[in-house]
Amino acid sequence: MLLGKERDLKLQSYNISDNHYRELKYFCRQYREKQSQLRSITELSSPSFGGIGGGNKISDRTADTAVKRAQLQRDIEIIEQAAIEADSEIFQYILCNVVDCVPYQYLGVPAGKNQFYEARRKFFNLLSLKR
Repeated sequence: MLLGKERDLKLQSYNISDNHYRELKYFCRQYREKQSQLRSITELSSPSFGGIGGGNKISDRTADTAVKRAQLQRDIEIIEQAAIEADSEIFQYILCNVVDCVPYQYLGVPAGKNQFYEARRKFFNLLSLKR
């Protein structure tokens, strides 16, 4: 839900460059996709041994699926944890803002604008440290 022109945060005081901020921002915007992928990964199968031509390759789709699930879960958790650590009282509003691009004025945040934006800057700093 992008309304109007979105401006980049200036996070140089946290040693986060403009490009790194954008990387973190777009990482957050993949949150819903990651949740959806995590829910959809249910295909588990037994390993198949050998390959075409009698090779000794072992293909373990169950392990591949487990690794993918673990990575998706980790990505989701670090976004959520950074929001909670930034401000445990308004973390859900921070998530709505950084994940779904909902502007402050449409969130109904039970905090002032300055407090919200400071928590959001702290969120990006924590996210940078966790990644």
